[in-house]
Order: sequence, then structure tokens, then C-alpha cells
Amino acid sequence: MSYTVTEDERWIREDKFHESFLVSTSDDALEYCVRNSDDNRLPAIAVTALQGKYLHLQAKAIGAKRILELGTLGGYSTIWLARALPEGGELVTCEYNPKHAEVAKQNIEHAGLSSKVKILVGPAAESLAKMDPSQKFDFVFMDADKAGYPVYLEFCKTLVRKGGVIIIDNVVREGRVSDLSITDDKDSNGVRKLLEDLRHSSEFDATTLQTAAERGWDGFMFVWRL
Repeated sequence: MSYTVTEDERWIREDKFHESFLVSTSDDALEYCVRNSDDNRLPAIAVTALQGKYLHLQAKAIGAKRILELGTLGGYSTIWLARALPEGGELVTCEYNPKHAEVAKQNIEHAGLSSKVKILVGPAAESLAKMDPSQKFDFVFMDADKAGYPVYLEFCKTLVRKGGVIIIDNVVREGRVSDLSITDDKDSNGVRKLLEDLRHSSEFDATTLQTAAERGWDGFMFVWRL
């Protein structure tokens, strides 16, 4: 179920102002990624530049050597995350849509990161089920089908090392998650199930940070693998 994204010129202005200080204005790889994704008519729902750098810094701060991404789209967040990896690091990204995966492959190749990135095409749950649990991930970014979040988190119990970090996008959804009168939104229902699972979890600790930015009113969840 779709919903109208709130637009507030102050949120956009503030994002752009901070970007002008904190994010390079001449990044050919990211500019190409945005342009090529737009040219191929991919939905404009990737993380913002500031959010991309936030993911980059979080992964770098914990010294991530193996990163898992669920939801590649055009590879914009993939590029930010892959740049945080050291030599020999690996990023595995799962994308359901073959066209999105192909565009992402082009963008990642242009960024010179193909040696660090492996794209798996198909339902994320199926890709996760085939992964070797002895090869732990240090960092996970979830930005895929929100209805699948509880399932993906369950896989993280075996795929993420203790002390690893999981960041989950779109967990506020313009306030729809907390509006319990909305019952026909599978994505909001998925986030509610995720919250319920986390409340009773002995494997994870988590918190939510709301965001008001150029992509509207939403939020990230920060999850720590205990």
C-alpha cells in the first residue's frame, strides 16, 4: 500500500546545507549512479547523500570487513558501504528485481568496486537461506521489502557476528507504523512484527531514530547483535 510522502522545504534545505559541508560535491561515481538510475527509470527512493555517508561511517567505525545489504536498487547505498571496506573486504547485496540489479552492476563497475561487491538476484529470504552461517557479517543494511523484515532479522541471528550492527531503514513510514487504525499496509505490519520480535529478543538490542529529510518523515532502526 502506497502513501503520500510529506515534503517540507525546511527539511530539504537543511539536508542540502549540511551536505555542502560534509559530502563531496564532485563525486563522479555517485553522480553517475544517480544519473544512470534515473535514466533507467528506477524509483527515486535511495538513501540521501547524508544517510549514505552515515551508513559509510557506521560500517567504518566498527571496522566492518563483511557487509550484507538487503535491497540494492541502483547501488547508491552499496557504493557508500563498499567504500567503507578495507582491502579484501566483501559486500553481498540482495536485489529482487533483475533490472535494478543490472543497473546497480553498471553503477558499481563505474565506481571501481566490482571486486568488493557480489550481487545476488532473487527473493532476499531465499538468498539468505543459502548463505554459510560460518561466514559471519559484521554489518547489515536492510532496505528491502518491509513485510520481510522479521524474517530477515531471524536470519541475522546466525549470519551476523556478536557485536555486529544492523541498520534497518523505513521503520516510521510517515507515522503509519504507530497508527493502529491502519491494518491493510503490509509494510507497516512488517515493522510492527519486527518491533514485537525485538521486544522479546535475547539476541538483539535496538533503538529507533526518526528522520525528517528530503525523502520525507521516516526513521532508521539501529540493532546490535548481542
